Amino acid sequence: MFILACLGNPGKKYAGNRHNVGFMFGQYLVNRHACVPSKKEFSSLTGKLTLGDNDGIILFPQTFMNLSGNAVSEACAYYRVEADGLIVVHDDIELPFGEIRQKKDGGHKGHNGLRSIMERIGSGDFHRIRIGVGRPDNPDVPVADYVLSDFLPDEKEALKEKLAVAEDMVTGIIAKIQR
Repeated sequence: MFILACLGNPGKKYAGNRHNVGFMFGQYLVNRHACVPSKKEFSSLTGKLTLGDNDGIILFPQTFMNLSGNAVSEACAYYRVEADGLIVVHDDIELPFGEIRQKKDGGHKGHNGLRSIMERIGSGDFHRIRIGVGRPDNPDVPVADYVLSDFLPDEKEALKEKLAVAEDMVTGIIAKIQR
């Protein structure tokens, strides 16, 4: 079993924000795999997700980003999923817009959602899918304001094409951890 935690902030106000790209990816998967995340548990919306021959849980924490660890740790404890079975999808300002990378282990680099997860599960040894949102062009724009701003229309279109790359990465990770 795996847990795929898609990070974002709940509510319509944040739906198009750069910080919510984890939620956007999760919704992409939900649409492609006929998954219905309708169960309310672990301070999240959850659903059963099958990728390849592997079953798991997709998790959309309904805490705010800074408290994502509460939701993720509850789900990991309930399903007895260790850090190696956890995949977290999140925005990354250190990557140019649209660049997607996978990573295992490491620090949080100032990402408060990752920080919260690491504090709550007591480890950074989980898998990550980092979706680049870039940095603000204007150095006077605070990073917090930037990540809480919406993607531009052309960025939204470009992002749709990139999410298939992230899905392939998630599927590859799951195949390795399910061996």
